Amino acid sequence: MSKRKVLVVDDEERIRKLVILYLEADDYEITEADNGDDALELALNEDFDLIILDVMMPGKDGFEVTRQLRMHKSTPILLLTAKGEENNVLEGFEAGADDYVKKPFSPREVLQRTKAILKRSSQTAYMKFDSSSRDIIVYEHLEIDNDAHKVTVDGQDVNLTPKEYELLLFLAENPDKVFDRKELLKEVWNYEFYGDLRTVDTHIKRLREKLNDVSVDASLMIQTVWGVGYKFVVTE
Repeated sequence: MSKRKVLVVDDEERIRKLVILYLEADDYEITEADNGDDALELALNEDFDLIILDVMMPGKDGFEVTRQLRMHKSTPILLLTAKGEENNVLEGFEAGADDYVKKPFSPREVLQRTKAILKRSSQTAYMKFDSSSRDIIVYEHLEIDNDAHKVTVDGQDVNLTPKEYELLLFLAENPDKVFDRKELLKEVWNYEFYGDLRTVDTHIKRLREKLNDVSVDASLMIQTVWGVGYKFVVTE
């Protein structure tokens, strides 16, 4: 079995080497960078299973790297941030990150998050190829092809991040059922999540915006149940 490839990006060599030490001990293949510009070039030209990305760096910061990368690839991204303020954390998710760890952190926590993200992406890849018939969910305007890991609205492709895709797929597989934020974090993130519950709100907002860019009707399928959570509604 080939090693999982991880790009580790941090301008602080001490932190970068510490993360690499733990990941290499767990048999990951590591590439490293110390600035955002080099990180983006590597991420665009090579295929990684995960990118561990510091936020505050020379040149492009982690948010900008994430935004630019999301225009081309859906590689999972784990942010390392000393910025604990809510707005900065949410900015990372709005840019397209999958998870974050606040500095100072335990390298074991980074390893745990790495395993959780890669486990989820492996399960998605398995579903894509271990099916004798195509796994497709179709509603009036929306089609989710889980074999191809592709979402279309009225025949037009919708470019989603991995977490946006997983969130939409989970809701669509459970139509008309209301889920609160904690349930969605558990089901979609697939492990105990220690972040702000409004992470879900941010992902729902971005998901609606992307669907709405193609079809207002499709975006209305994800409804807010005030005081409770969210549900996927199938229109008659």
